Amino acid sequence: MANLAEAAPGQGDGRPVGLATIAREWGRIGCIGFGGPPAHIALLRDLCVKRRKWLTETDFEDGIAATNLLPGPASTQLAMYTAWRLRGTVGAIVGGICFIVPGLTLILALAALFLAGHPPLVVRGAAAGAGAAVAVVAVHAAWGLVPGSWKRVGTAKPDRTRWVFYAAAGAIAAALIGPWLVVVMIGTGLLEVAVRTGRAGPRTTRSFMPLPLAAAVPAAGGLLALAWVAFKVGALSYGGGFVIIPLMQHDAVHTYHWMSDAQFLNAVALGQITPGPVVQTVAVVGYAAAGVGGGVLAALVAFGPSFLFVIGGAARFDRLRTSERVQSFLTGAGPTVIGAIAGSAIPLAAALQHLWQFGILATAAAWLLAARRGVVSTLVGAGVLGVGAALVGWPVG
Repeated sequence: MANLAEAAPGQGDGRPVGLATIAREWGRIGCIGFGGPPAHIALLRDLCVKRRKWLTETDFEDGIAATNLLPGPASTQLAMYTAWRLRGTVGAIVGGICFIVPGLTLILALAALFLAGHPPLVVRGAAAGAGAAVAVVAVHAAWGLVPGSWKRVGTAKPDRTRWVFYAAAGAIAAALIGPWLVVVMIGTGLLEVAVRTGRAGPRTTRSFMPLPLAAAVPAAGGLLALAWVAFKVGALSYGGGFVIIPLMQHDAVHTYHWMSDAQFLNAVALGQITPGPVVQTVAVVGYAAAGVGGGVLAALVAFGPSFLFVIGGAARFDRLRTSERVQSFLTGAGPTVIGAIAGSAIPLAAALQHLWQFGILATAAAWLLAARRGVVSTLVGAGVLGVGAALVGWPVG
């Protein structure tokens, strides 16, 4: 295995890669990175491995594996890590910011349009249509994670039985007790650690164990509450941004009343159709809570942990990847995450207000799950159908 902490490569002539180059290239990916993590990874691989040859294929794959072990948006962390490999801490900061800002700027502009006090009829129709398809996108995201997690757990019947139990626990928690989902996820991870380390015998070496703060710690209102919600989004989103959707929905809609269920569906849809991770959804929540300043604050707090994880831990990624306890924790928490993402579809679908939206939900399911089309085209198509519904006089409010 390649050493993830080895000296960062420079250009072909031995000179380090310039920060202006990092800003330009990572900013370009931030502008064109529609399609979520698969698109981000493909663009970063093309830049760093194939075209510029700054990293070897093995280095890049090891980076993917290491960032997938961290809480937070993995593809954003990969962007930070690859920039870190080129220019260390400053490179990670420049690359991360330039990767994040284009999508953040776009999603805040769209939030201003979609969350306006009296948006135009076509905007309300597009929002209602796209929001109707969000539940299907959640199911699609969960299904995409199943093969890797099922393979990871092994072939032993007890291990696979626990996998099914963990996934069911995640789905039930997401559907019924969203704010406590992270506690369930940590519990299944620790249970798997106990099972596997007990099977292997006592350990005398210390290993890193990801024990994030519990999601249910109360926070005061105002900007402090917004910062706390954003921190949970950034620090607790194991396995992809969708895992924090039930938690974020409960806080934004039911606890602090920053937005309605329909507006939250719009926020999730905007996080999918803009470049960057679904974690950008928290910027829309921040905008609903406190305007542009709230959106920027939410983004800063949500992405802050990722910068800290990469800058502070990149040199130790080898140890993280080889830790048996970390691997065991993720073997247990992984299926819980998958179940939670799938289970989040239940409250998302329950938030739909009009009968015609369920027709769009079914159409989106056929397009995305049966026909295996893309997420962006699904949401854009649903938005177009929503505009049509609005224009013929169907309710969209």
